[in-house]
Amino acid sequence: MSAPADPPSPEQPPPLVRTEGDRRTLEFMPGDIQSEMRLSRPDALVLAYARAMMCFALFAPRPHHIVMVGLGGGSLAKFCYRRFPRARITVLELRADVIALREQFHVPPDDARLRVLHCDATRWLAANPGQADVLLVDGFDASGLPSALSSARFYADCRRCLRPDGVMVANIFTYDPDYVAAVQRLRAAFDGRLAWFRGIAGNNQILFAVRPGAAAASPGAAERRLLRILRPRGFGWAWTNRLLARAVLAWLSRRAV
Repeated sequence: MSAPADPPSPEQPPPLVRTEGDRRTLEFMPGDIQSEMRLSRPDALVLAYARAMMCFALFAPRPHHIVMVGLGGGSLAKFCYRRFPRARITVLELRADVIALREQFHVPPDDARLRVLHCDATRWLAANPGQADVLLVDGFDASGLPSALSSARFYADCRRCLRPDGVMVANIFTYDPDYVAAVQRLRAAFDGRLAWFRGIAGNNQILFAVRPGAAAASPGAAERRLLRILRPRGFGWAWTNRLLARAVLAWLSRRAV
């Protein structure tokens, strides 16, 4: 059961939906695009950061339960719902006015595999340890990354919510004033098991962290893949990493999961 959600701050403006031709966007402030959808291909991932977050499949290719912090326009939820048909998907969204837009962004209705919960993600994660194989943290408001979603306590709860050898993916703007400190807190929470693909999504830094396996002295499959593919200070060049993200999407689109 989800924890009760606090109402959005009265200072928060209502979300703005814009449709121009085949393009529909969700914005919290005019011009500040949170999510984008092509009406002709509503399940496709348009924005580079969303494609980059799907690189979790390199480390956890067959998750049983995917938990997401933040619904937005539902791009990640829709893609995972279609491409991981054996996975349950739980989306934690604080704002009822964002959830109310799900039909406009073609987010499927709740069923046995998909649940969109109106709740405070910090409370839900703290109350549900050992739930997720993959945890995607993509929660923003009109001011950027809320401090509650980048605190040491929050990252510790993220680690506890993961099953052994589970993978967390965090989206943080590199120009956020708290960026360096947030990365340090995330690294500490996961005992240094943190890495990223350099420049894969412009100013969006997509960070991958792995919870140690049941036997901490013997790395699990996800951690072995992380260490083999990535380096602690970032891997590769921006253009090759962007191509990699597109290749991962193509692989997910054609494989039998």
